Formats: sequence, C-alpha cells, structure tokens
Amino acid sequence: MNKETRIEIEAAVFRRLLNHLDQRKDVQNIDLMNLAGFCRNCLGKWYVNECENQGEDVSYDEARELVYKMPYIEWKTKYQTPIS
Repeated sequence: MNKETRIEIEAAVFRRLLNHLDQRKDVQNIDLMNLAGFCRNCLGKWYVNECENQGEDVSYDEARELVYKMPYIEWKTKYQTPIS
C-alpha cells in the first residue's frame, strides 16, 4: 500500500470513528475513559497536537468542535449527564 492510500484510509477511519461517537451520544466521556483510556476530549487534544506537528494553528475549541460536531459547551449542555 502506498503512503497516500494509507493516509486516505486512516482519514476515512477517523471520520467513521467521529460519526460513530456522534451516533452514540449516550456514551459519556467518563465511560470512554474508564473503558478505553481516552475520550472525545482526548481526540481533540490529539488533533491539536498533530496540527502543531504539521505547523498548523488550530485551537482546542476548534478541534473539539470537529470531534463533537458542535461547540463543546452546546454538546455538554444537551448530552452530558451528571457523574454518578
């Protein structure tokens, strides 16, 4: 597999993961952290980090909006449940 194809596949998988998480708003970040060791916010942080590595300037809020498909505060208000 050539590098360009691998990158396209990885990008498609990332988009699929984001879409899957978007369809599973019932799964809270704390659940993801407890079970998988990462959450939606981690994905945003990783995105920012990789942008920095590539010389791109993306804020954490912009990255989280990409992950949550809306501003984080809006997602938090609509979908985040109290921690039990």
